[in-house]
Amino acid sequence: QVQLVESGGGLVQAGGSLRLSCAASGSIFTINTMGWYRQAPGKQRELVATLTYGGSTNYADSVKGRFTISRGNAKNMVYLQMNSLKPEDTAVYYCRLRQASQDYWGQGTQVTVSS
Repeated sequence: QVQLVESGGGLVQAGGSLRLSCAASGSIFTINTMGWYRQAPGKQRELVATLTYGGSTNYADSVKGRFTISRGNAKNMVYLQMNSLKPEDTAVYYCRLRQASQDYWGQGTQVTVSS
């Protein structure tokens, strides 16, 4: 049993910042990859950032230099620091855990960036 709980979404003005949090619980393996995805209205869900257990990161070109994915000191905590937000960042953001060839998803949290 795996559960992902997200928090930190909200409404922010263009140029502002938000930090999303994801807490994973249940049967979590040491070797796993955490990720953040987003889905805007009328768009497919897309990868935002990923972070492996070894610390390797991968970012979508659209967020490079603005977003940072990281793990907290507490086990199974993952964050997405979002700076210099743009209206096109508006979407529902989802936390994803990948382990043993299986994906687990959070409930999603709304991020709205006003122009």
